[in-house]
Amino acid sequence: MTDFDRRLTPARPDLAAEHLKEKVQAARYVAGARMQVASPVADLKSAPSPDAALDTQALGGEIVTVYEREEGWAWVQLERDSYVGYLAEAALAAPIATTHRVATRATFVYPAANMKTPIMETLPFGAEVAIVETSGDFARLARGGFVFARHLAPVESCATDFVAVAETMTGAPYLWGGKTPAGVDCSGLVQASLAMCGFLAQRDTDMQAKALGEALYVTEELAHLRRGDLIFWKGHVGVMRDARTLLHANGYHMLVASEPLAEARERIARNSFGAITAIRRLGAGLRRRRR
Repeated sequence: MTDFDRRLTPARPDLAAEHLKEKVQAARYVAGARMQVASPVADLKSAPSPDAALDTQALGGEIVTVYEREEGWAWVQLERDSYVGYLAEAALAAPIATTHRVATRATFVYPAANMKTPIMETLPFGAEVAIVETSGDFARLARGGFVFARHLAPVESCATDFVAVAETMTGAPYLWGGKTPAGVDCSGLVQASLAMCGFLAQRDTDMQAKALGEALYVTEELAHLRRGDLIFWKGHVGVMRDARTLLHANGYHMLVASEPLAEARERIARNSFGAITAIRRLGAGLRRRRR
């Protein structure tokens, strides 16, 4: 295999995953080591440099396979969506089994079970943690600190309406490669919202347009749309809140915003991404996350 998607394939000319030995050429192959994101969120970069482009983010509790560590960076593949890139090595730790995930837009980690103490860090929604014990209003985390217990839900629990989850992100600033309320892009909004409902989704718009749900015809009137349909342009995706209203993280508003699809369609066609390229309707074919 000489042609592959670098986003999803842990292979470089000098190094590749051992399981790719018969498929790609590399100077050496390694099995990789399983690690876990121990920070609230970790930026996955296209290169081992603070100035490198942000490709996506890994949330606390996510498992990664580390293929190389060098000068403070780890070259990894994310377990959930198979994305490959570079994480700060300091964000990783040995894996521990998670028990809960953040079910609110965000929550604080405190050094004591007291909301008046200065916070240690902020966990975004979807981040997973291991709880040692719960006493009163607070849960003590295995990695240290305390979280308001009612902001957490068991990892096996799922939201039922991914659009409702996406709507909680309204007003979040637009961030290329982001997938948290602190900053999110269009495909990150879709992926993160589906994840809260227990579904796996690919990371980028081109991947989502090919794999999520079933294709619907693109017509001029678009009278057949309903809540939850995904609307794709080249390099962009939005979610229908109802038959006429689009919710999307976008560079025009520079945040997650709702607007009539007709207005967005006309502006996007005029200014940036051209015509709608695909419409996908989600259904029974979605893959559930495995634990």
